[in-house]
This record gives sequence, C-alpha cells and structure tokens, in this order.
Amino acid sequence: MAVHIRHAGRYREIAVALIRHGFGYMVEEMGLTRVLRLPTRWIRSEAPETKTLGERIRLVMEALGPTFIKLGQLASTRSDLLPTAVIKELSKLQDDVPQFEAEEARRIVELELGGSIESVMSEFSENPIAAASIGQVHSARLVESGQRVAVKVQRPGVKKQVMRDLEILHDLVAIGEKRWEWVTRYQVPQLVDEFARSMEAEMDYTAEARNMERISKQFDQDPHIHVPTVFWDLTSERVLTMSFVEGVKPTDRNYLEQRGYDVKEIASRIVNAVLNQVFIDGFFHADPHPGNVLIMKDGSITFLDFGMVGRLSPDMREYLSSLVISLMRQDTSAMVRAIERMGMIPEESDLGALKRDLERLRERYYNVAFSDVDLGQVINDFFATARQHGIGIPPDLLLLGKALITTEGMVERLDPTLSIVTLAEPFGRKLAKEKFGPDRLRRKTVSGVLGLADSLTGLPDRLRHLTSFISGGRVRVEVDVPELRKASRGVDRLVNRLAFSIVLLAFSIVMAGLVVGASLAQKATVIWNYPIIETGLIVAVLMVVLLLFSIFRSGRF
Repeated sequence: MAVHIRHAGRYREIAVALIRHGFGYMVEEMGLTRVLRLPTRWIRSEAPETKTLGERIRLVMEALGPTFIKLGQLASTRSDLLPTAVIKELSKLQDDVPQFEAEEARRIVELELGGSIESVMSEFSENPIAAASIGQVHSARLVESGQRVAVKVQRPGVKKQVMRDLEILHDLVAIGEKRWEWVTRYQVPQLVDEFARSMEAEMDYTAEARNMERISKQFDQDPHIHVPTVFWDLTSERVLTMSFVEGVKPTDRNYLEQRGYDVKEIASRIVNAVLNQVFIDGFFHADPHPGNVLIMKDGSITFLDFGMVGRLSPDMREYLSSLVISLMRQDTSAMVRAIERMGMIPEESDLGALKRDLERLRERYYNVAFSDVDLGQVINDFFATARQHGIGIPPDLLLLGKALITTEGMVERLDPTLSIVTLAEPFGRKLAKEKFGPDRLRRKTVSGVLGLADSLTGLPDRLRHLTSFISGGRVRVEVDVPELRKASRGVDRLVNRLAFSIVLLAFSIVMAGLVVGASLAQKATVIWNYPIIETGLIVAVLMVVLLLFSIFRSGRF
C-alpha cells in the first residue's frame, strides 16, 4: 500500500508496540508484517495473560506517543462503547511529555509574530510553566504595558506528526473494518473521525482563543468566574498569548482551608459555572479537570485551556432535560420518547427490551432524593444501557457526560455533601419555563408554518418529478382492472383527508401562537389598525369552509 511505503517507519513502530503487548494477531491479520525488518518471533513480547486487556491497550497507547495517548483519553469517555474495565485503564493515560528548548519556543514566536521577540516582550521565561504534547506555556512580560502574560507555543513539527498519525489511523481502521466485525460494532470509524476533528481544532490556537472569548462572555455579569484575556495582536495558529493568572488548584483543600477560603462556596461556584455553560448557553468547557481550574485570592474561579469544548443545540438541551426529568419522575415511556427525539435509537432496536432495561434503571433510583444521586453513576448506567441496545450517543453529549463526571470528582474533594443534581434543579426549571415561554412558542410556530409552506410549495415539483418517472417507464404500477375504481376512490379520500388535517393543523398552530403571545403580552395584536387574531380567525374559517365544501361536493370524503 502507498501509505505503508510513505510512513513505513511509523507503521513499524506501531507493529512492534502491538506485538510486544499481546496484539501480534492483529499485526498478522492487517498485513503489517511486511513493514517489519525483523521476523515477528524475534520481537520480545509479553504473555497476554499477565495483564488485562485494558492494561495492554493502555501500554500500547503510551508506547506510541502523544497522538495515541490523546486517542486513548478520548476513548476513555466512551463508556457507551467500551467495557468499564478498559475505560478505567484508559483514564490513567497522562499527557506527560518532556519540554522543548526555550530557544526553539522563541524562534516559533518570532516566526509567527513576524518580528523579534524583544520588540514586544521584555521578558520571556527560559523554563515553561506547563508542558503538554501539543505545546508548552512560557511566562512573559509585554514591553508596552509591562503586563505579565502567558504565551502558549506549539511544539515544532507536532502538526505534521499528528496529521501523519491521523492518516495512519484512518488507514488501519479501513483495514480493520474488512477483517473484524467488532470494529464496526464498537463504532471505531466514528470514534477516529471524532478524534481527528478534535485534534485538527486543537492544532489551531486561534480556534481556542475564540472559545475563550465566547465562554468569557457568558460570565460578563459574574464577578466570581474568570477566563484569561486573549491578546489577539500576539496570537496566531501556533502562538496564543493571554493574561497571566496565578491561583491554587481546587484539589489543595487543606491549603485553601488553612488560608480561610470557603471551600463549600468554591465547590458550588465551580458546579454552577459548568451548569450555566451547559444548560443556558449550550457551549461548555469539555475538560474541566483540576489542572484547568484555579482558585484566585478572592475565592473566584478561573478556567484554563479551551482546546476541547462541547456544543448542545437548544433542541438537544431540551431533550436532555426531558430525559433527566423523566428519570427522576420514574416515567419510563417519557425516557424512551426523549431518546427517540434525540434520533439515537436504530431502526432494528427492540423497543420493548429497551423499555424493560430503562425500567430497571428507573427502579434503581426509585424514591432516591436528588441530593443522594451520584450523577456520574447515573450517566455511566445510561451509557451502559445505550451500549447494550446499539444506541449511538451524539459526541457532544458524551463530552457533556465527561465534563459532568470530571466536575463531580473535583468538587467532591472540596465538599463531599454537594450534589450536582440538586444544583442542576433550578436550571431544569428554567429550561422547562423557556420551553413553554412566548419566545419559544413563537419560534416553534414560525418554524412550523414555514416548514409547512415549504412542503406545500415544493409539492408541484415533486409531482412533476414523479410524473416524469412514470412517463419515462421507470415506475411500474400493476392494478387489477376490477379494483381500479375502488383503489382510486380510496386514494382520493386519503388525499382529501390529509389535506383537511394539514390545514387544521396549520390553523391550530398559528392561532395558538397568536393567542398565547397576545395573552402573555396582555395587549391586543394589531397591524394597520386591524386586529390580527380576529382577522386571522375569519380567514382561516373561510379556508376551512371552502375546503370542506369542495371535499363534500366531490362525494369522496
């Protein structure tokens, strides 16, 4: 294969790592032995039975470096796809890499900013204050203002390495799909596609800067939540310059208590900040682990590292709240409806079996107080049930699960009595209120009417298209002559009843929206001095009467 030839050295490293950790059969079946210079029997391998499957997968990821470590970290969020034991091992993967030289960092900064570093920065630290697989962070001081800043610099050559590994991963997955059924069953191609999109976004620091500004705007009115300020004139695809912040990690509870911090209040602020991002704005920090959260001197919270974010559409937020509410209300049918509305249940699923499993999940939390619910356990239980029934969980919903579980684990150290579910209750009430509010009803009404109008205006084109198919002999219709007249009458009745139902539905939607809007506004709705509701009612009634008259006149109602 051409890819093998172009990246033969990297394929060799992958093959050796797989053999050493008990996956030699995969190397054989994928045809990777051709890239090995040595016979596979010469490569020292570990007896598979000495370690669990999860441990061996983790060791392979660690051996293959940053791209594969990040792939393992992403896979550790997929409790809907992978067994719990494998998830547990993958969660141990650490993004721990050595720093690169400060001179190389300075060279990249100068190349990206188009000038000498001394012209904009009076100081640039020799030792980075943080290092990861994609880049490292140096402290610096601006010449013009004297302000201290943090400069995130991308590793030299890392983008080329990541793109190479992504190409190899896609190639290996394509080979695996042809050889093993589990590759498709566990949605490995979708997982790699999702990972590729995430990594490509992480390679562009301007995208992270935009994420920072968007989340920062969410907390404009909240003095307790902060996001570093971006210096756009000193930011590019490979360099991100932001305001420097110093603080304490939320895991240092003893340090915080000794200095008089209210750790319970801090825990509550962290949770409320995450829930606000998720349920109110639908754009959230997807990796709020303790290393990305700092406690400031005044007790306020600063979030860092916005390379990974999640997005929830208004509809998805509504469906999610419906799912959680139905679980807490012990309503299994409503749970199934919420999942169906998310579009996650495959056609071949057994809805009866799914409902029975959800019943068992519901019974597990029967009469359990909100304050006693372990959100992480609820999410893991739901994902496990989804996996059993082949239900595909949207990637952003999985990121949400990861974010909430990570947040819960972090705040438990600060306040073991705190319940995320209890704090989420007000957000659920707000979502429920918005669902039936005038703005939501107006948007639904307009959307429904426009959708209906679009369908009706497109009907002639569809009929012409169908007619051309029939006249071209591409559609065969066989009807026995004795039944032709009866079938024709049946179709006429069906079409007339359908038209009657559509008009009544449109009439109901429009009038309901107008009436609700007028009642909430507590004033008459007029246009050009004519009352909208009364005029619309008269026009709609006339339309219905004319339609009924034409249908009854045809004698085929």
